[in-house]
Amino acid sequence: MELYTKINKVVRGSIAHLAGIRAGDAVLSVNGAEPKDILEYKFLVSDDNIELEILKKDGSIEILDISNPEYEDLGLEFVRPLLSRQRACRNKCIFCFIDQLPKGMRKTLYFKDDDYRLSFLQGNYVTLTNLAERDLANITGMRISPINISVHTTDPELRAFITGNKDAGDILDIMKRFAAAGITMNCQIVLCKGINDGEALEKTLGELTALYPHVNSVSVVPVGLTRRRGGLFSLEPFDAIAANDALEKTAYFQRRMLKSCESRVVFTADELYIKAGKVIPPYEEYEDFPQLENGVGLIALIGVAVNLIVSAVSSSRF
Repeated sequence: MELYTKINKVVRGSIAHLAGIRAGDAVLSVNGAEPKDILEYKFLVSDDNIELEILKKDGSIEILDISNPEYEDLGLEFVRPLLSRQRACRNKCIFCFIDQLPKGMRKTLYFKDDDYRLSFLQGNYVTLTNLAERDLANITGMRISPINISVHTTDPELRAFITGNKDAGDILDIMKRFAAAGITMNCQIVLCKGINDGEALEKTLGELTALYPHVNSVSVVPVGLTRRRGGLFSLEPFDAIAANDALEKTAYFQRRMLKSCESRVVFTADELYIKAGKVIPPYEEYEDFPQLENGVGLIALIGVAVNLIVSAVSSSRF
């Protein structure tokens, strides 16, 4: 059976390479502890003196004492990047975009990941519905931060309905636990017309902004719908009236948070402004663009980039 800690590549000139570690070797332990996943590995090697137990390709075992006062990356890439299996989503969300994909695409597109380790490492949004106590203890103990969370609503019953998971209602308790541990969270709300908008949205934004500064940002994004929703939960696209209502509610919290903590915290997807027939806010109102990958502020950013290019071309001498 292949070890999850088998090494796929060693960066040339890295600490590991200079120590004699090569592709095909495997890490058995770090400072006497067996890393269960990539985050535990990174936590264990974050020391100025490291003892590595290495299983060599020929079957022999070497113990290496490594001095790393600058806390540099050791330069190891593993066959299994997470050093364990990727965690699949346990939910059946009423708006899941993967359920709306056409058939015949590459298999990886149909895998529903919900892995908190990828949230930290790659910025994925996760629902936190598949965490055991050990996972929660790992996150708080190692202060894994930031974590990007798909909240959608803080109402327990409503969240259980939206996610199709009866155990999804404890999201606010988990987030309060993370806040107490000093963990930074970025949140998203996929807004479904007539379900988690209106008063439900107000309640969610109120409870999330109350966790500032640990909740660093919140994006409000309208549900994305395709033609391939046969047999799925019936959802309506946002119209101008519903989009305007969502914008008014988010604007209220933006003003309140800007006054109290000098950050808007809540940001609205460009699509809602377009649906409502509103002008996209100026570049400055998106602050450091914490929710850009959620389609929040992309148009403002592109506009500034285009203006800079036009200005540069206009001022050039030919």
